[in-house]
Amino acid sequence: MWTLSVEAAPRESRMQNKESDIGIRRASNKKRYQNLQSIMQIPEHFTELSIRMFEAVDDSGAGKETLLERRRTYLRREQIEKITQQLQGKNCECFHFGSQSEGTTTPGLQSDIDFLISNNIINIMTVWEDWKAGILNLLMLHDNTTPPQQYLLQVIQDYTPEPVTSLTHDTFVRKDSGQILFSAERWKNYIAYKARDQGEAAKNGPSVSWMPNWDIVNACHVRKPLPEIQHWIDRCRGKHWPPVQLLEAARIAPCFLVPAGHPDSDFKSEEWRLSPNLIERMLMFSFNMTQLKCYIILKQIKKSLIAKILGDSFTSFHCKTIMFYTIERTHHSMWCEQNLMFLLWLCLHVLRRWLRLGRLPHYIIEGVNLFDGKLSKLLQKRILVYLDSFIRNNLQSVFYIGIDNKGCRFQACSMRYIVQAGELRGVRLRNSIRLLLKFECLGTFIGILTRYLHEHSISHIIFDQHVKGVIRNAFENSTNVISKTAALECIKLLYALHISVQSSYYLRLRHVLDSEHIRRVQYSFHVDVASSRLKFASLLYCSGHLQAAVRVLEDVKRRYHSTVKTVCDCRRLVGDRDLQVFADMLSGNKEVGFIESPFAFCVRFSRQESYCAPFILLFEMNRNTTEEEVAQRDRVDKRWMDWAEVDARPFLHYLQYLTYGGLGVRDNQLRALRDLKSCMYDMSVRNQLKLYHIETALNLLGHCCEMEGDYR
Repeated sequence: MWTLSVEAAPRESRMQNKESDIGIRRASNKKRYQNLQSIMQIPEHFTELSIRMFEAVDDSGAGKETLLERRRTYLRREQIEKITQQLQGKNCECFHFGSQSEGTTTPGLQSDIDFLISNNIINIMTVWEDWKAGILNLLMLHDNTTPPQQYLLQVIQDYTPEPVTSLTHDTFVRKDSGQILFSAERWKNYIAYKARDQGEAAKNGPSVSWMPNWDIVNACHVRKPLPEIQHWIDRCRGKHWPPVQLLEAARIAPCFLVPAGHPDSDFKSEEWRLSPNLIERMLMFSFNMTQLKCYIILKQIKKSLIAKILGDSFTSFHCKTIMFYTIERTHHSMWCEQNLMFLLWLCLHVLRRWLRLGRLPHYIIEGVNLFDGKLSKLLQKRILVYLDSFIRNNLQSVFYIGIDNKGCRFQACSMRYIVQAGELRGVRLRNSIRLLLKFECLGTFIGILTRYLHEHSISHIIFDQHVKGVIRNAFENSTNVISKTAALECIKLLYALHISVQSSYYLRLRHVLDSEHIRRVQYSFHVDVASSRLKFASLLYCSGHLQAAVRVLEDVKRRYHSTVKTVCDCRRLVGDRDLQVFADMLSGNKEVGFIESPFAFCVRFSRQESYCAPFILLFEMNRNTTEEEVAQRDRVDKRWMDWAEVDARPFLHYLQYLTYGGLGVRDNQLRALRDLKSCMYDMSVRNQLKLYHIETALNLLGHCCEMEGDYR
């Protein structure tokens, strides 16, 4: 009856009741805060400073829109990387953890990219009944001598559930008891060896990475329930946070074993660390904006102030753990904008308490001290002295945070904050970050094609069948909206490649391209602003449809405005990812606005597409291939040096020169030549950032000069 009466109530009455409830909650929150002020002697100016701090974090590139955009981008990149691994024949899962996928970073924090790969051909056994035939089986071992969170992995045979007794692989070691173990340290060495052609690997904890600013961890899935996780769920039951739904999801969430031993263990080279990354991600995704901003400010304090005392010993994970404990012990109604300064003060009190006890317990796994191997007793005393001073001075040290000019914005004069020349802030910074995220995501997409073409230089028929299989599997294995979206984007790229290879095959057999085939080609036009259309124009030119090619090229020229930025997976130029570059794209496009993506891939022709390319590009596919020459190539060069690749803008003008020349429209042909020279000789910084294949563009210009008879 009560429910029916509410449903039947007038809308105005429901709205009044809702406003009344909000008013009551605000009054209750204000009263609770006033009581805390009197008990804990909280300064009165904290409320005003909290609001200013909240806005300052927004202003430095961590507002709600940017944060959510960063999350969406990196969750999409997870799926793209998974598809990339599948293209290479690997059966694995891919995850982006840490600040980037959480959205808890700003340009000034310069956060690394944390990437975890988990191989599905490894079966982690918690009990003997978990054994599976035909794959690598590893049994988790833990006894009274093994530190909490650490495990040894015993190797079990793949054809019978019995222990392996001999050292048949470089990653295996024999324990004193005779058991054969899968060594964490040797696994990292094996990963570094396998990736030796990708550059010198840097080891950092469980990470083995050959890319700057990336932490890449090769881990193992643990899909069975673990007592450590169940113990944490039982401990949290009945509390206001984490919520019940999160605890239920955590019960079935996989954990990972990462190759990292305890610093004080006798078996640290063999040990694997249990890591509940997915549960920690769920906890982070449950944060509201005030909690997220409090965490970001904690990290800025860590990097800008605490690092001067401790260096890198105090980490973001320490900050995250402090946040978990503070949120668990603070009523959710307190986590609002005007309390941000007080909540930061609470976090520092929690940290000070753990420092006095000499231990920071892992939030999820019992018995783990996060100070072990990171903060010595001496360093703990140093930071404790600093924190005492920090708190005693009512957090005045936040005024000295140098990251993102945060300190200036916190101060009383910050309401009249003067923007420095060239500084990005507010909406302009947010939009620049959005473009950067889009740019990097497109780079990940185009990387799929690079790796795929590098791995599959095979006949047309086998190539055709393989692409169809990959397209089908990419979509069938998609389980949610994000994975389906990523799969569809990858399918567009692979489908465009498939059609181009098919077109080249038809032209080689001198078949006529019908309207149905051309319609299929047009499906890929929305991948970017230029490259797919330019490949279509090249196809039309090579098949003799010059008038149609001219119309496509004129359409590309209209779309290719001055602020279009090139996306290239083969090369990386200094400064091409600076936020100022993307701010310039926005500034130069005020009148037009971005109707479509302002990015263009480089135009790429594989050997299977050679009949769709102007013949001059065939020379690009036949470079010197002596052993001495190949040895001089780095990992990236080895991927793309056997096909033709050129920046979209010079290729546009080159194709115009060819088509207008074929039609006998001399004035337009000469104009295309001038445009080609102009984009080559304009040595402004902006243009330098756009040309990734300068030598190929010069070859095209040289060919035009040769056709003009201008041999000089």
